Amino acid sequence: MRRAAVIALTALAPISWGSTYAVTTELLPPDRPLFTAVVRALPAGLLIMAMTRVRPRGSWWGKAAVLGALNIGAFFPLLFLAAYRLPGGVAAVAGSVGPLFVIGLSALLLGERASTRATLAAIAASFGVSMVVLKAGAGLDTVGVIAGLASSASMSAGTVLTKRWGRPEGVGPLVMTGWQLTAGGLLIVPVALAVEGAPPALDGTNVAGYVYLALVNTAVAYWLWFRGIEQLTATSATLLGPLSPITAAVVGWAALGEALTPVQLLGMTLAFGATLVGQWRPAPRPASGAAAPPVPPAGPAPEAPAPEGPAAKTTAAKTTAAKTTAGTAASGAVPEKV
Repeated sequence: MRRAAVIALTALAPISWGSTYAVTTELLPPDRPLFTAVVRALPAGLLIMAMTRVRPRGSWWGKAAVLGALNIGAFFPLLFLAAYRLPGGVAAVAGSVGPLFVIGLSALLLGERASTRATLAAIAASFGVSMVVLKAGAGLDTVGVIAGLASSASMSAGTVLTKRWGRPEGVGPLVMTGWQLTAGGLLIVPVALAVEGAPPALDGTNVAGYVYLALVNTAVAYWLWFRGIEQLTATSATLLGPLSPITAAVVGWAALGEALTPVQLLGMTLAFGATLVGQWRPAPRPASGAAAPPVPPAGPAPEAPAPEGPAAKTTAAKTTAAKTTAGTAASGAVPEKV
């Protein structure tokens, strides 16, 4: 598949995640973030595992648990904790530093040296997101800031380790998605029960919202995400992340009637431009100097054309006499005198 198509499909994941805020506020029961995290991850993971019927083997039991914890199990609760302790804009900015975490971890674990272009694109994207979501007078909370940065670091580490470990032979990205969603969802269950208690009663609107989050926003989106990580560099993939807050702002404007200020529009343009720059890959430079022309293979020199007419008879006689003399000399015999 062409790289542009891979980028476009992978970008659908953060675009889908950008709809989470609107779905949560409009369709789901309030004050149940951990229950929502469980319903997003665990049913989707179990459904995929039932469809694929492939279980981890050997060391992949541990690797799947680690990836599930980083990408789902730790990421979701930390993200919701940051959202509850911080204004939404501050939490989004804390999450937008993920590309910078990935750049550092890729250098450490993958040996990928970040280009100046990618680093500047990550900084510009974070700045653009802050212009979109931050509001004047937004307060800071130490616990919330730490949780927001930790959630971003957790997802970044999961992204880089997913790239480093790859997947077992014969196992596709969908199977890996099922493993991670199941492991992460199981880790959140005891936390949700301890913090929020029993699950709430649900109506039809709630069920529709959870079905969308579980199937489209989580199962399909994470499958596209993990699939993209395999085919792109970790830095390129994570620089698609700013599309999530951009989508959230657009959905809020289009569906919820929220206004967009000129500063927000400028920030969206900056973040989107940084995302595009992060995907740009310079063409390989041609080798210096022209290549030498191929040398024809060595072979016998072409024979001169044989002379014709009287000259041909003279030449043939000389050749016969030379062969006779050479043969006599080789046998040691003395030619008789005539």
